[in-house]
Amino acid sequence: MASGPQISLRDLAAGKAAKFAPTPYWWDAAPPETGPWPEAPERTDVLIVGAGFTGLSAALVLARAGRRTLVVDAGVPGFGASTRNGGQVGSGNQKFRVRDLIAMKGERKAIELLREGVAMLDGIETLIAEEKIDCAFTRCGRFRGAVRPAHYDAVARDMENLARHAGVDFEMVPRAAQRREIGTDVFHGGSLLPMDASLHPGRYHAGLMRRVTEAGAVVRGDTAVRGVLAEAGHFRVRIDGAEIRARDVLIATNGYTQGVRAHFDSRIVPVVSAQIATGPIPQALFDQATPTRRVYGNSNRVFYYFRPAPGENRLIWGGRASHLARENSAAAYRHLARDLLRLFPYLEDVPATHGWTGRIGYTFDEFPHLGRSPDGVHYAMGYCGTGVSRATHFGRKIALQMLGRPEGRSAFDDIAFPTHPLRMFAKAAVPMIELWRRGRDATGL
Repeated sequence: MASGPQISLRDLAAGKAAKFAPTPYWWDAAPPETGPWPEAPERTDVLIVGAGFTGLSAALVLARAGRRTLVVDAGVPGFGASTRNGGQVGSGNQKFRVRDLIAMKGERKAIELLREGVAMLDGIETLIAEEKIDCAFTRCGRFRGAVRPAHYDAVARDMENLARHAGVDFEMVPRAAQRREIGTDVFHGGSLLPMDASLHPGRYHAGLMRRVTEAGAVVRGDTAVRGVLAEAGHFRVRIDGAEIRARDVLIATNGYTQGVRAHFDSRIVPVVSAQIATGPIPQALFDQATPTRRVYGNSNRVFYYFRPAPGENRLIWGGRASHLARENSAAAYRHLARDLLRLFPYLEDVPATHGWTGRIGYTFDEFPHLGRSPDGVHYAMGYCGTGVSRATHFGRKIALQMLGRPEGRSAFDDIAFPTHPLRMFAKAAVPMIELWRRGRDATGL
C-alpha cells in the first residue's frame, strides 16, 4: 500500500505544491548498502571506478578469473543510474534507424552492431538465470506508440529493416487494434517488440553485488577517486586519505563521469532524467491502461517511457527532467504527470508517491564505447539512455578484454570515442537542444 506523503496526479500536473518520497521507488524493496565498508588494500590487480551494472559485471568476470578486484564508488554502490532507471530492457540497438546506421557505418558493420545489440538482451537473461538473481525479469514485450500517422509508417519500415538484418521479431499494431495493447486513443498505432523485457533494477543490482562479493571482490562505497596516475607497469589511484596501486584500472561511471578523469570528462555529457511512481491503481483502471503489462514508449524525439511496477498495480513513468524547476520539487515532475494524464485521463485521482532523478551518460556520436585510453586506462560507458542491457554486456566484454580473452571482442571495439571542440558548452546546451527537439515534436517537423 502507498504510505508517506503523496499528491494526486491531477494536482501534480496542475503544479500544486506537495512533497512525496524523493528516492527511487526501487529502493523500497532494495535499499542501497550503506556500509561499513571493508578496508581498501594498498595493492590490487584491478581497480574499478563505479559500482553500477558495468563495474559489477566486470568485477564478476575478473574476480572469478582470479584477479584481485577492488570496486569503488563515490556514493553508495548503485547510487547512480543503475538503481534509478525504469527497468526496461531492450536489445541495446543504437539510437538510429537501421538505414541511417547503414549509411554511417556500412551494411556489414551495421549488421554486426545490430546483432550484438540483440545478444545483449539474450546475455542479460542468461546471466540472471545462471546467477539465480531474483529481480522479476520477464520478456513482457515493448509497445512504442506512434505520435503521428507518419511515425507509424516510418517505424514500420525500420522494423522491417531490423528484422531483415538482425532477425528481430516485431509486429505493427494499427490504431484500430491498439486498445488491446494500451488503454488510450492518443497514438496512431505502434510497433511491438515481443522479446523486449523488464526487471526490477534495484533487486538486479543487489543480486549482482552479492555475486561479486561472493566471488572475492572488494566493494567500497563513499570512496571518490581523486586522481589516476599512470606509471611503469601500474597505476597509482588516489582516494581520500590513501593511495592504491593497481595493475589495471577500469572507469565505469557513465553519466557520473564528470570529475573522475579529464580524458573521459571531455567525452561524456551528463543528461538528467526524471521519473515518478504512482500509488496503487484500482484493478479495473490498471487493466484498462495496461492490458498486456508491457513496457511502453513513444515515437517523439523527446520521448516518455513507462511500465507497470513488478507485481503491483502501479505505473513507473519517466522522461527528461525539467530544467525550469528546482530538483525534487513537485514542479520538477509536473510535465511527467501531464504526459501521463494525456494518455490516461481516468487516472487523475491516483496518487504519485515517488519522484526522483538520475544522470544518463550521452556521447557526442550517440554510440556507447569501450576500450583503453592512450595511457592504458580501460573504460566502458556512454549508453545514451539504454543502459541496462548495454552496461551489463559492456562490463563483461571489457573484463574479458582485460583478461586477454578472444571472446571479449566487440563490434564496438573500433568505433573511435570522440570529443568535441565545444565540449565545455555541452552540458549548458542540453536544455536548449531539448527545447528545440520538443518544438519539432510539437510541430511535426
